[in-house]
Amino acid sequence: MTTIFITGGTGYIGKRLIRALLKEGDYEVKALVRKQSAHKLPAGCEAITGNALDATSYRDKIPDRAIFVHLVGVAHPSPRKKQEFREIDGVSVREAAIAAIQAHARHFIYVSVSQYPSPIMKDYQAVRCMGEKLVKGTGIPCSFVRPWYVLGPGHWWPILLLPFYWLAWLFPPSREIARQQGLVTIGQMIATLVYAVRNAPVAPTVYTVPDIRQIGTAPLALQPA
Repeated sequence: MTTIFITGGTGYIGKRLIRALLKEGDYEVKALVRKQSAHKLPAGCEAITGNALDATSYRDKIPDRAIFVHLVGVAHPSPRKKQEFREIDGVSVREAAIAAIQAHARHFIYVSVSQYPSPIMKDYQAVRCMGEKLVKGTGIPCSFVRPWYVLGPGHWWPILLLPFYWLAWLFPPSREIARQQGLVTIGQMIATLVYAVRNAPVAPTVYTVPDIRQIGTAPLALQPA
């Protein structure tokens, strides 16, 4: 069985991804957690204790040639969390890259963010862009999943913005913004991540918002809870 090693496995995306991978039946899933959080992992997932901000705490525990999925990041990103982006998102992906190299990871999957210019979230985008460069620098085959906002249980408020997206589609100058910074569902995200797991790339591969929607459209993929 292929081994999947996940950081951020107890988070909003992580728990749902673990359940989806275990349901596939073809994967052995291990997730990095702090000791006190191991009980939050879905049943069937093996807990690997360590600190996502310190590769030395877990790099020797990653199975050789595993697929590495990095999901660690600041919850509910907002412009006021600039320092947290650097200290958590930035540091964790740097340490993950170090750990993945030592473990001879066969494929590195990184949940980044849309890189279409946004003055409001530029600090968040900059840190994630830096993370992508670090991952590319490892030489490991890599996939980058770039959502903007992920809708799902507890994360529905952006639905209020849909009228603005519809208006943006009416005008060519703003249409690409609506495409690249559109809303995706948690189901579409999970479907895309599972797809990425199944399809290791030769060259770095990017899944943008339109790609995430296309992969996860059968049927609208709102079900993971």
